[in-house]
Order: sequence, then C-alpha cells, then structure tokens
Amino acid sequence: MVNRVRLNRRACLSGLGVTLALPLLETMGWADTGKGKSVKPPVRLGFMYMPHGVIMDQFWPANAESFLSSPAPALKSLQPVLDQCLLMKGISGVPISPFNGAPHALELSTWLTARLPDADKRAQISIAISADQIAANYVGGFTSLPSLELATMPQTHKENQEGLNEGYYSHCSFRSPTQPVPAETNPRSVLSRLFGRTDKPGQLAKADPLDGQLLDLVLGGAKDLRRKLPKDDQHKLDEYLDSVRSVERRIAAIEYRQKEAALEKAGVRSSRRNASDSPPIEIKIPEGDKRSEYMQVMCDLNVLAFQADITRVSTYIGSTPNGVSYPELGFNDEHHSQTHHNNKPDQVAKVAAITAFNIAQFAYMVKKMATLREGSGTLLDNCIMMWGSGLEDGNKHSRENLPFIIAGKGGGTINTGRFLTGTKGNQGDLLTTILACAGIPLDRPIGVATKQIKEMTHTL
Repeated sequence: MVNRVRLNRRACLSGLGVTLALPLLETMGWADTGKGKSVKPPVRLGFMYMPHGVIMDQFWPANAESFLSSPAPALKSLQPVLDQCLLMKGISGVPISPFNGAPHALELSTWLTARLPDADKRAQISIAISADQIAANYVGGFTSLPSLELATMPQTHKENQEGLNEGYYSHCSFRSPTQPVPAETNPRSVLSRLFGRTDKPGQLAKADPLDGQLLDLVLGGAKDLRRKLPKDDQHKLDEYLDSVRSVERRIAAIEYRQKEAALEKAGVRSSRRNASDSPPIEIKIPEGDKRSEYMQVMCDLNVLAFQADITRVSTYIGSTPNGVSYPELGFNDEHHSQTHHNNKPDQVAKVAAITAFNIAQFAYMVKKMATLREGSGTLLDNCIMMWGSGLEDGNKHSRENLPFIIAGKGGGTINTGRFLTGTKGNQGDLLTTILACAGIPLDRPIGVATKQIKEMTHTL
C-alpha cells in the first residue's frame, strides 16, 4: 500500500527573500528581468553519503575510454546518465592522525568539512562549518529553507572512538564549528517542513506578524548585549543569532510565497517559472519497511525541494556506520562487519552488492532529475549532485582514493561524461571546486584544500 500525496503547483512555488535586490536575484536565478525572457535557473547542490568505502575493482572503471560503454559493476544503474556524470580517481581524504583509532567517527564528519576535529576538545563538537552550510549561508536567503538535511536512520549511535564526541559518528553537516545540523528521517515530517504548517489542505502556512516583531526585538537587544560580553560568550551569541536569522529568512520567504499564491489565484502567473518546465513530481510515501522504497521517497523529496526551489542545498546520509543490514539483497549480515572481509569472496560479494544498491538509489534520483524539464534543459543540468564515501576501502580504512560520483552539469560549469584517472587533489580541493562551480564565493579554501581542480570544469 502506498499513500499518494499530490502537491498543488501553487504550493510548490517557494519564495525569494522580499528584501533582495533585483540584480542579485538575476545573478542567482528565477528573477523577472522585465524583458519577457526566462532567466537561467539557479544551481543546486546535493550530497548523498554511504559509509565504509567500496570494493575498488567493482567501483572504478577499467579505463577512461570504456567508462561510458562498459561501466564498472557498481555503476551499472547509472549507465543511462553516465554522460552527465564525472568520476575522478585520486581524491585523497583528510589524514586522520592523531585520531588513528577513529576511522568511523571521522569518515562522515570530515566528508563535507575536510577538516579534523580539535584534538584538545575531543568530547565537544569542534570541527568546522561544512561545505553544504557554507553554500546555504550564501543562497539560503533565496528560498524558504536554507538547506535540507535527510537521513535514512536516526543519528543516535553512541561510540566514542578516540574519546571523540558521539555526534561525529553520525553527522556530516555543521552549521558552525560547534553546531551539528540534525537530519530528518521521517518522510511525512519532511513534507511538512517543505510546505509549512497548515490547518487546511492545499493552503499555505501563514507567517505570524508577531513572530517578526519578536525577532526584531531579539536581534536589536542582542546587538547591545554583544558589546558587553567576553569573546567566548560573543561566539555563543553569534551562533544563536545565526539560528534566529534563519527563522527570519523563512518568515520573509513564507510572506513572499503568499503574495505569489495570491497573484496566481488572480490569474497572474508567477514570473519565476518557465511555461515549458515540468510540473512538480508526485510523492508516494511507502507504508512498509522496504529500504529501497524508503530511500527513494527521500530522494523524491529532495528532487521536489529542488524542482520547486524550496531549497538549493541538500544532504542525504544514506546510512551511518552502525550496523545497518540489507535484507532486500538476500542476506542479513551487517554492512560494517562485511567490510572487514580479509578478501573472503562471499563477504566481498556482499559489500559489492551493498555498494551497488546504494548507488542505485542515487541513480534513481539523478535519472528522475534528468527527465524533468527546466529552462532550456533539465533539472539535472542545473544541479551538482555528489555521491560518495569517507573511506576508500572499509577493510583497510584507507583514504587515498575516495570514491566520488559527480552528477549534473552545474548550469554548464561541470565537464561531464568523463573518468579522470590521474587526478591530484584532496577532499577539500573537491569541495572548494564544487562550490566555485555553483557560484558560491569563498573567502578561504575548505578544510585541507590548497587549490581548485581545474580539470573538472569548463570554466571557473
């Protein structure tokens, strides 16, 4: 049995902040230039994670020449869209010394930060703002949600490898060096978050004017208070104010959405969509416990959030390294236990099957994006979707050649349809380049980055 949720096209039109200037709106997309022409859609960023690395000879293509025609076994599900994907071998992870006994605490927490935690504050969260949140800080004001964080399983696993805070084990998004961003695991809650609270079906949530007044008071009072605080307390206050400003942006966006909906009801079509764009997709919420169906509805919600411009930044933690199994594949062995296979063929085969399964869910998402019209191309054309893992080989915990798949052309910046075999770079270089391709300005490289990976791109 499947519950079907048909989302009203009007409800799917999210807003840009009401105070944003037109030139900036034109730069970021979906603004009306007054010239009667459609504006280039914005670039969206998506990150999807799987723990424990891969079976390398099952993941990496045999060579660059046969990449498209004869993909590696793990990539078979992506074959219809491989011409819109980019693979690079040679991206190294963050060296984890002095935390050599914490490979699983660090594989996820360093994946989007490209930085190690503070060794002097192991019991606390103290790492770095993650790449997705750097992007959200720049483009989040244009949408009702600055970013969307999803996960397949609760982020509650408790393991303190090397004395590190348990939050490192199950979080990849960090709003600040000390603030992990929780992920939503319930598809119905995600729907509610995407389209706001409402008492009546098909109607948008209303912003309470009192909310705005209270925020003004909070921000005004905090400005005076900050001058009197020591530096450590100023830092804590700044983190709190970041959260307040996020609420402020959402209220402004809801108000804008209400105005858009009122215009459409009066017969005035929104200027932010092209007539040829595909209508919002239908969401089917499964009622069983089949893992593939669950992951696919989360992927659908990600697609819809991008398609409706509710957010332009998302992360999806497909699983965390805490004992998940895959009965759909015909065995109940835990993922982690099988990765320590010592080259035993039956265990290697199970890890390869788990990898192929997870990539197939990513393929489900990007293939759907490739079918949805947007502007002069497709939704996928205007996205940069990254699938990957924070380990290369779960058996050895190696990090020299991390597996990454980049799908989407990033609005024309990413040169896809290639497997680059001799890439020289690290995790921070990759993230820095991806954000540059998405038009996110950076005042410094991300984590351990030292450069941009020029061979990924058409132009930067």
